[in-house]
Amino acid sequence: MAPSTTPLRVTVWGENVHEKVEAHVAERYPDGMHGAIAAGIQENLPDAVITVVTMDMPEHGLTEELLANTDVLTWWGHAAHGDVDDLIVDRVHRHVLSGMGLLVLHSGHWSKIFGKLMGTTCTLRWRSEHDQELVWTVNPQHPITRGVPNPIVIPEQEMYGEYFDVPTPDELIFISGFTGGEVFRSGMTYRRGWGKIFFFSPGDQDFPVYHHKDVRRVIANAVDWARPEHEREIPQLRRYDLGEYFDGQHYAGPFDHPLEAPVQA
Repeated sequence: MAPSTTPLRVTVWGENVHEKVEAHVAERYPDGMHGAIAAGIQENLPDAVITVVTMDMPEHGLTEELLANTDVLTWWGHAAHGDVDDLIVDRVHRHVLSGMGLLVLHSGHWSKIFGKLMGTTCTLRWRSEHDQELVWTVNPQHPITRGVPNPIVIPEQEMYGEYFDVPTPDELIFISGFTGGEVFRSGMTYRRGWGKIFFFSPGDQDFPVYHHKDVRRVIANAVDWARPEHEREIPQLRRYDLGEYFDGQHYAGPFDHPLEAPVQA
């Protein structure tokens, strides 16, 4: 196992659309939702080095150089999933398989990158009213739950409910309940290649959820959990001769020669 990177390098990615076109969102999140998410990580992981990028930047801010120097990427999107360049999605996907951690937050469930990693529609039931959400811990031994109450009480939140069309998670961490009686698998982990993935549903542009101290603590805990545990590389197919254990012959595969072309600024 590779030693933990110190300091932890975190990139917070935000779509940054609602904040620019909806006054109430800009008022609630004057530094953007990405700014609130980054601040919550920093207050809980003060030694982390955090970079904030948004979709309106060249290459959506997710350059090859930045991703190669990112231990964990957080992703929030909602209004413009379809506008994310497929070549950038492929780039992020390759880095996750190589060991970069990924946190997919709230409506990021319908992002191209989450769908590509899950292989399903990632659809769900929803209602955007003033619901109370109770986030119940169902795996209290997991480090992502460290220091958070059971339940986390979120006074105002968008309802997400089952059926949530995702693969069975490796670990189910949280289940949420809402005022309409709905339940939702609101926190769960996956591994893809060498990368660790955490989906966490609380967080919406219409409510101040990313200012909630316990939500911020969960996200920071998950960032710390998702840090790489292995030297960054795509898992490879190798042929080994009889008696050879360490230096097999590598075979080229689709991730050795990515289709990605330079993205025009």
